[in-house]
Amino acid sequence: MAKYHVGVDVGGTFTDVIAFNEEDGSIIVAKTSSTPSQPEIGVINGIEKAQISGRDIRMFSHGTTVGTNALIERKLPKTALITTKGFRDVPEIRRGTKLDLWDAYADVAPPYIRRRDRFEVDERTDYSGKILKEVNEDEVRQLARKLKKRGVESVAICFINAYVNGTNEMKVKQILEEELPGVYICASSEILPEIFEHERMSTTIINAVLGPKVSNYIQSMESKMKAKGYDGDILVLHSGGGVMTSQTVPRYAARLACSGIAAGAIASKYIANLCGFQNAIGLDMGGTSTDISLMYEGNLRITKDWYIEYGYPIGFPSIEILTIGAGGGSLAWIDEGGSLRNGPQSAGADPGPACYDRGGTEPTNTDANLVLGRLNTTVLDGQMKLNKEAALKAVKKIGDRFGYTEYEAADAILKVANANMCDALRLISVRRGYDPRDFALVAFGGAGPLHCAYLAKEMEIPYVIVPPYPGVAAALGCLLVDVRHDVSKTFVKSMDDVTAAELEEEFSSLEKEAVRLLKNEGIAPENMLLIRYLEMRYLGQWRSLDVSIGRNLESKEIILEKFHREHEREFAFSDPDRNVEIHGLRVEAIGTVPKPQFPRAETGGTLEEALKEYREVYFEETSGFIRTPVYHRSKISAHTEIDGPAIVEQLDSTIVIPPGVHAKVDEYRNIIMSFR
Repeated sequence: MAKYHVGVDVGGTFTDVIAFNEEDGSIIVAKTSSTPSQPEIGVINGIEKAQISGRDIRMFSHGTTVGTNALIERKLPKTALITTKGFRDVPEIRRGTKLDLWDAYADVAPPYIRRRDRFEVDERTDYSGKILKEVNEDEVRQLARKLKKRGVESVAICFINAYVNGTNEMKVKQILEEELPGVYICASSEILPEIFEHERMSTTIINAVLGPKVSNYIQSMESKMKAKGYDGDILVLHSGGGVMTSQTVPRYAARLACSGIAAGAIASKYIANLCGFQNAIGLDMGGTSTDISLMYEGNLRITKDWYIEYGYPIGFPSIEILTIGAGGGSLAWIDEGGSLRNGPQSAGADPGPACYDRGGTEPTNTDANLVLGRLNTTVLDGQMKLNKEAALKAVKKIGDRFGYTEYEAADAILKVANANMCDALRLISVRRGYDPRDFALVAFGGAGPLHCAYLAKEMEIPYVIVPPYPGVAAALGCLLVDVRHDVSKTFVKSMDDVTAAELEEEFSSLEKEAVRLLKNEGIAPENMLLIRYLEMRYLGQWRSLDVSIGRNLESKEIILEKFHREHEREFAFSDPDRNVEIHGLRVEAIGTVPKPQFPRAETGGTLEEALKEYREVYFEETSGFIRTPVYHRSKISAHTEIDGPAIVEQLDSTIVIPPGVHAKVDEYRNIIMSFR
């Protein structure tokens, strides 16, 4: 009988595997090098390294950077865009904005489809959905022949006002499918039937350029997993925090553009809930960047304003994740004004930090932690050695500029790195109307547990949670997700003019599509959950807020009260006397899938039995080095209490517990630090 639930996170450098044995509750963790040219090979290698047979896998779920990397590297199939006459240059015009308003020399990245591959069709639908000019079939067939000669592999169709009536789009799609067999074709009215031509067109284009690549990847993955003996569904994590089966992934390929990053946020939510916290901030700090997410009252923040490259938005709902250039490999440097900086430049994996002895000479956060004694000279359970002398030499460059000792310089480097991360924490909490003092900080990634205590102190966050396997938390997140789809439409009407019956009719139509999608994923009716949302705004506003409503429509007064309350929290402003407008409707369709039930750890053993050694570690609180106990995490039993200073080491990370900080190991082996 198949017994393993396997989660895999395919990163740019490493592929992480975590497997849960539902028979005895044991967990297997494995790390292997990623294979960017063929990511599925890295997945198979990781499963083999975990010594698991495909026949023993009951459920397989993974997050992948296939879509993200394809967009960044521009390794895309030849794709064409077909749009309404006069709108060929929408991808070029965009919104006319720039990421850095004051940099006159920084250009937005070029469109994913060149102008020579963007074509116009003489058709027109008005704002109400009335077709003013039908598609000319001969014109479309002639265009199809041209596309065939050019060797086009994918086609995006996006007509103006197709979000109201997609008849013309679907007619063109039908003709192209007849004329261009084997070519990937998607239409905006199927992908994202929402207002605003740039956002809808951008999403459709990204879906089209990723469609063939994602389809090939899934087919190859299915083939290789089947060869290993696994004949179940290949579940793929998408940006909205759910999974899709291999049957649905090609249709919504753009949703994979943020697949891997979302897994960490899901793990953060699960870990916080397991520890009894409804409000949590997730801190995923790796080698190059830090990803920050926020959960409030048990729900992760969702956004529809996101992108991989600025200027080309993706309109599907996504977990809101703030990414900054702060990681273990982030470089410390001095700017033209003589100030110490940290990141976003990174030493990367090659050559890496100076202590890696691979040719790097500039100081990084990893070097600073090694100099201060917080990192051991051997990591990954002795599989890798770090050169402390090389780290001292690199950090000395900073010390010489400011008249610091190497240790003072290392401390300063980490303080600047922590300040950068605190700025990001404020962006996702304080600037969104949340008080950090009401949250717990969930720290994971290889470097997160090294820095989390100091971030919590600065932000006055009362608790920090470090999960049992922080270095593979994203892979854990892949085990904990349900099948999810989002079905939406634009619906603009004043709350004063809309009736409950009208809203019920519109939502019923969306729910039929949602149920159809879940049925296609093999979800049984009893495992389906549908959640309704209204996108609302004050009359005259540009942006809207999502307000969840019950299946049995509540009174308009209750809905309005929810909106005013959310607006007050988000923007510190509300006006109950002002007219409110509905901007859109959305149904979140969730299909629950079996999840592992992690066993509670048994108590037993003493902290002394977990003691590995004593090491001199630098802490600002003690004005220098202090003899500090270093513990094996695997030997620390549940309900053990640890008083700082202390260092806790494990295969995939190192945890720093500063002086004066109290930590306790809970029944699930999470280490919880308290700052109250």
